[in-house]
Amino acid sequence: MIEYFSFDHRLGIAIPDLTKEWDEYSKETQQEILLTWEQTRGSIPDRIAGLEDEINDKQAQLSDESDFPRSCRLNSEIAELASIINDLWLWYRANQSVSSKVHQ
Repeated sequence: MIEYFSFDHRLGIAIPDLTKEWDEYSKETQQEILLTWEQTRGSIPDRIAGLEDEINDKQAQLSDESDFPRSCRLNSEIAELASIINDLWLWYRANQSVSSKVHQ
């Protein structure tokens, strides 16, 4: 199934990378893709929880930080982590309809 997914280093998950229209894949391949995606999709909330822990750690560091340039870096890192979380939720929610196909 690796040929139908590419690992997104920023998001920390493999995302679908389909080169053909969905209907051009055999039913068996579609089912395999859907099952693989469902497993990945199921890991997204855990990935988000880990990123939220990182944000909390950085916010704790920020509250004790008196060095302005370091504070700016921490704020930027927090913003990037929040952006990743937002993108992960988009992948998670946008593909809920895909999950229902797995169970049909």
